[in-house]
Amino acid sequence: MTVVAARSVRDGQVCLVGAGIPAAAAHLARRVHAPAAVVVHESGALDVRLGDGPLTDATVADRALTHVGVGELYSTWLQAGRVDLAFLTADQLDLYGNIGSTVVGEYDEPTERLPGAGAAAEIAAWSGEVVVVMAHRLRAFVEQVDFVTAVGHGTGPLDRGLLGLRGRGPVRVVTDLGVLEPDPETAELVLTAVHPGVDVEQVRAETGWDLQVAPEVATTPVPTVGELAALRALRPARPATAEESP
Repeated sequence: MTVVAARSVRDGQVCLVGAGIPAAAAHLARRVHAPAAVVVHESGALDVRLGDGPLTDATVADRALTHVGVGELYSTWLQAGRVDLAFLTADQLDLYGNIGSTVVGEYDEPTERLPGAGAAAEIAAWSGEVVVVMAHRLRAFVEQVDFVTAVGHGTGPLDRGLLGLRGRGPVRVVTDLGVLEPDPETAELVLTAVHPGVDVEQVRAETGWDLQVAPEVATTPVPTVGELAALRALRPARPATAEESP
């Protein structure tokens, strides 16, 4: 998932990321194929260049060009149109790429209360484009999210324009099974690629709507030796156990 997500980053793009796979994907892209990408963390760390070091909170703080407050990040960067690509995750995602991370069930009496929006609504609204990264499970891929935390494509291709949302919305959803992309005419998510060893029926079985499939479903290229080496270098060193200590 991290490698395929990283391949979504183009050289020179300003990428807004949160923790986990999104951050790893952006920094992997900088090390492998997009050295001029500008990685911006949701914490306010701007233009983070890790060099050869691992990806940790400390290295992000130390290797940032500068730090700004969250208010400045979302006004002078995001709302001003300076973010080309943002990575988001979701607890629920529907067939139009709308994100739910607020509740499962009715809002007033939910069966589960989720972590909440954070800045997902603003990121989905104003970023040039969005890549969603999440595990592909039936409970998460629903026909309609229970609560729209962040608008993807609403109910069709015209909704973002009608709502005044400047960004393109989700252009790709990367899961542990494959890749989905919005149909240019309907904005409905379509399966365009599967990972090696995964077949279309596996993806359909984990999707809560009648998943549309591209006429030719690609297989994502396996990670290269260089990609794997760069990804492993991003991991913090594992502390030695008592048995391994001299």
